Amino acid sequence: MFTYIELFAGIGGFRQALDKANGKCVFASEIDKFARKSYTALYGDEHLHGDITKIDAQDVPDHDLLVGGFPCQAFSVAGNRLGFEDTRGTLFFEIVRIAKEKRPKAMLLENVKGLLGHDGGKTMETMILALNDIGYTVDFTILNSKHFGVPQHRERVFIVALRDDLVDHEPWLVKGTNRLAKSKRQLGKIEGLKTFNFDYPTGQEGSARLRDILEEDVGSEYDISEKSKQALIEKLRKREG
Repeated sequence: MFTYIELFAGIGGFRQALDKANGKCVFASEIDKFARKSYTALYGDEHLHGDITKIDAQDVPDHDLLVGGFPCQAFSVAGNRLGFEDTRGTLFFEIVRIAKEKRPKAMLLENVKGLLGHDGGKTMETMILALNDIGYTVDFTILNSKHFGVPQHRERVFIVALRDDLVDHEPWLVKGTNRLAKSKRQLGKIEGLKTFNFDYPTGQEGSARLRDILEEDVGSEYDISEKSKQALIEKLRKREG
């Protein structure tokens, strides 16, 4: 068994997997009241806390693994992409603050694919150097949920950070010309960057379809309104000529 904390927990996406892997959650933090309601319904509220910026790092229990999907709006193409100029972007440094104090063995962090190219790669550089500075060696990749049993095309950046005493430093092994490869080549030029190569799962193409999870008998309370239905029908008619 290993212990973990879940920051920016949402409704507990990381916890869904980690509990099945024999992990024990000892602390979770989420500020949104509706997400907290869902989280409590799924897992209870014994270890659930609110705004992480209001919590002293010393009050966080010791743990082996720190996980978190830190707010992505500041880096997403769907937002204004203000990065660290957006207060939500600075919440990454709450992770750094907690990890510097508690020294977990590992961190697993998640964000949008757009993080890699944000501000010409400078944002990713700042994050990796911040993790290096507090004693962690870093790797990252892009994974797509459609390869792991979810019927959705959803690419996300996953950052793995291991405590320096637990891993040997080695340059990233980079292949191809995609965004991930370009980002690693750019960042790999930084002198003294502490990196390693994590063995990521590969998943399987088309491992799930939407029709596999849709319920056949759905209550009428979930129907769209008649007005919305007619608007959708009209839009389809125009598209089909």
